[in-house]
Amino acid sequence: MQMTRTPPPNASQASSGADGRMTAPAAARNAAVITAVMQEITPLRGRALELASGTGQHVVQFAAALPELDWQPTEPDAMRRLSIDAYAARAGLPNLRPALPLDAAKPGWHKAHGGQDLIVLINLLHLISEGEAHTVIHETARALTPGGRFVLYGPFLRDGAATSDGDAAFNASLRASDPEIGYKDTAQIGAWAEAAGLIKTTWRKMPANNLMLIAEAPQPE
Repeated sequence: MQMTRTPPPNASQASSGADGRMTAPAAARNAAVITAVMQEITPLRGRALELASGTGQHVVQFAAALPELDWQPTEPDAMRRLSIDAYAARAGLPNLRPALPLDAAKPGWHKAHGGQDLIVLINLLHLISEGEAHTVIHETARALTPGGRFVLYGPFLRDGAATSDGDAAFNASLRASDPEIGYKDTAQIGAWAEAAGLIKTTWRKMPANNLMLIAEAPQPE
């Protein structure tokens, strides 16, 4: 999930197959459980945008499980866009569009990608800086249609602390590789979401100490 910076060597990496599809171990582990939750909480129909789609393992499952949503994957890395499109070609889903180049950590992208009923972001915020993460959330809020939902998944700090020794060690290794990156705190993310105008923000516990934030763009009064 390369954004404006190169992912650290200790971040989850992906391997390539002969047909261009890449496989990330983290996506292989969590795609099914994330998809199951998405079926509960996402709009039944409309436009869905995935930011930092990575290998494409997530979005192809989302598109299959939520066929009334028109899915648009995005990814700034060209090799990973090829992987996304290889997964899409193999699946043959009519509601899954070709991947587009988009760096969600850069300001202004909401202007070209507005009117989204759903925006999904998985396992990115700990790999970018606080400033970049703030930009992602504020741009997302602007790209949602009224009543649209934002689904954010990943590892986070709670009250400034990691919830397991493994998370603490991984966060420390990320910060050692790049002092600007690392786990963000749930309170910080919630405050940014509220400042961006998002409402009904809730956190849902997920396997492996991860969390899912669900937030909504307000309806006009």
